Amino acid sequence: MRRALPPLRALLGAARPPRLPARRGTSGPSAGRSGHGALSALPSFGFLFDIDGVLVRGRTPIPAARTAFRKLVNSQGQFLVPVVFVTNAGNCLRQKKADQLSHLLGVPISQDQVMMSHSPLRMFKRYHEKCVLVSGQGPLLDIAQDLGFCQPITIDTLREKRPLLDAVDHDRRPDVLSPSAVELPKIEAVVLFGEPVRWETSLQLIIDVLLTSGYPGNPYGQESYPHIPVLACNMDLMWVAEAQSPRFGHGTFMVCLENIYKKITGKDLKYEALMGKPSRLTYQYAEHLIRAQALQRSWEQPIQTLYAVGDNLMTDVYGANLYNRYLEESSRTGPRPRLQAQASAGRAPALLSQDQQPGLGWEQELAAAAAARCRSVLVCTGVYSPRSQAPLPSRDSAAGSVFHGHRDFSFDPALVQPDHIVPDVDAAVDLVFQLENFAPH
Repeated sequence: MRRALPPLRALLGAARPPRLPARRGTSGPSAGRSGHGALSALPSFGFLFDIDGVLVRGRTPIPAARTAFRKLVNSQGQFLVPVVFVTNAGNCLRQKKADQLSHLLGVPISQDQVMMSHSPLRMFKRYHEKCVLVSGQGPLLDIAQDLGFCQPITIDTLREKRPLLDAVDHDRRPDVLSPSAVELPKIEAVVLFGEPVRWETSLQLIIDVLLTSGYPGNPYGQESYPHIPVLACNMDLMWVAEAQSPRFGHGTFMVCLENIYKKITGKDLKYEALMGKPSRLTYQYAEHLIRAQALQRSWEQPIQTLYAVGDNLMTDVYGANLYNRYLEESSRTGPRPRLQAQASAGRAPALLSQDQQPGLGWEQELAAAAAARCRSVLVCTGVYSPRSQAPLPSRDSAAGSVFHGHRDFSFDPALVQPDHIVPDVDAAVDLVFQLENFAPH
């Protein structure tokens, strides 16, 4: 993923020094191959790998990544365990990302192993036949169509059809100030793939669509609430690039959109779905891909444990621990009532009837979560640095700290405590093989 901003030191410091600690409730690495359990050649676990900061930095592979992946494939280049690459990036197609990873890591990677922040939108079939406004950058129409959307319209296209709406940049205003006569279908949903280039244009036109119930160019209507559905991918507030300080991410754009909408209407902007780490929807979809790989390879053992390897406390560790909490609650209480897709933390979710389900029941399409646990493994090659982090505060002291997560997620200090901290991804693979008594042929 494009690396999100490491939260403030006062909020998300190192829980432990960089070492190979035990998983909560285990006796540590000695419980692996040197332990008492029988060695297994078939996997009952899978890996969820973050990309940037774990496998690569920019376009340069992290040396430990190639070493790690030589352990994960056999002599024919086939993976020995199910592996999914989970990134919050959303500005390209899965195949392009798979090709990049294959080149950088030196092993063949299929697009079916790549999960972009927008990948779960494939399940939201309820919107695939509708006209949707898409925001972001990159090949937006190709991405939308690949996900199943039949009538996507970009911000640039909407601006061309309704030129009077974009008025911030005086140099881009039309010379002839006459209303456009071009007919447009009603826009029935807004899909936010990632941060756009011209924020003022995207903010203005998205607000226009929301306040006119999908007919931008019409006067704002008092009856336009609840507004048309908004589906958002990638909530990263900021991310780390080549600059010395973090840069604005899509989460910052979403903060702008939410606050403009509330300032104008006095009401909260609502999301039909929030996708990308740390949302539960993302991890449940990733588990679906892990199980599909196991089925394809005829691995008969159920996948019991997911190991999420990442470099960021607020996205990778938070998301893995949040999904682990969901798995534990599900094992105690049985299948849950279906919930809104964004309801994975923080605010209480609203129960939906079957005909109101987003995407016509995305959870039914995925089937129930089957893993028993999801373990978080933090590496020290990206955002997280043990030398620059302060101790994690207690629950009481965290209450007054700055939280860089999304508005609809609440901060819980327990969710940013990694199960394991390791130097790099190679050490992560070694640790997991030990914990799982895994000895591939």
